[in-house]
Amino acid sequence: MDIIENYSLKLYNTFGIEAKAKYFVDVSTINDLRKVLVFRRQKDLPILFIGGGSNMLFVDNFPGIVLKLNLKGIEILKEDNDYVYVKSQGSENWHHFVEWTLEHDFGGLENLSLIPGNVGTAPMQNIGAYGVEVKDYIVEVQTLELETGNERIFTNEECHFGYRESIFKNELRGKYVLVAVTFKLTKQNHQLHVDYGAIKTELDSEQIINPTIQDISRAVIKIRESKLPDPSQIGNSGSFFKNPVISNDEFAEIEKNHPQIAHYKTDSGIKLAAGWLIEQAGWKGKRFGDAGVHDKQALVLVNYGNATGKEIYDLSEQIIEDVKAKYGVTLEREVNIIK
Repeated sequence: MDIIENYSLKLYNTFGIEAKAKYFVDVSTINDLRKVLVFRRQKDLPILFIGGGSNMLFVDNFPGIVLKLNLKGIEILKEDNDYVYVKSQGSENWHHFVEWTLEHDFGGLENLSLIPGNVGTAPMQNIGAYGVEVKDYIVEVQTLELETGNERIFTNEECHFGYRESIFKNELRGKYVLVAVTFKLTKQNHQLHVDYGAIKTELDSEQIINPTIQDISRAVIKIRESKLPDPSQIGNSGSFFKNPVISNDEFAEIEKNHPQIAHYKTDSGIKLAAGWLIEQAGWKGKRFGDAGVHDKQALVLVNYGNATGKEIYDLSEQIIEDVKAKYGVTLEREVNIIK
């Protein structure tokens, strides 16, 4: 385990932003992780954990220690005729883990196929797509407390999951590192989620009447590949903004002036399509130097080569201000801003 000084992070974030860490270390065991936590406390350093690097934007160099976790392994803890409990270490690639569940015919995560990142970041963001949120399948999250190195298990309820939110992103931000996640998945009688328009359209085009979980995964992958750019080809972190949720009264006012506004009802209000708002405001496909808005999906901000994190951040600020001025809706960033 080598702690390296003044280390470039360009290859460790999917935006491909050039930023440097004061210290960098690659960790493959819990014991080494605890040693690094001691080093960090001794030097009183801020710490940043990097998994797949898919949900962060560096707007400056990082003045502390960046820790790349490589905790790998998937195991079945227990099962019965209907359900299986699967534990994955946090550094497993999320999509590879979803593929593993599908190979074993375990249902639940198929709608979350091809989401970038690692398993350990899935609970933090409560990742979701096409009508499914990961919180609905998480049993517990294994963590280490940064100040003590002690293990703590969080139950699903203790994670305080919300839309793209969790206790790890809010109340306990920067207090724990997520090292493993246990999921409860179906073995039979899979609860399929095919009502999302794009999935239904894709299945219909393939003339699939009774889809399997594998069929749904393939449909989701095809949809995502058609809309979202590959980070290996162009720097991005997927959806940059959350879909805003507003009250019924707020929606009624907006709908008066914008009757075609894309939306759908949720238990907590009306969810608007952030991509629709950004596109209708005229930002889709716009480019400013090497920072831009993707030409196929307005939710995605991209680095065409040598954009700085600040340039992409400033672009997001302009979009937020413009959408607010035109629709009275304040967009929130889904991406973590690292300063």
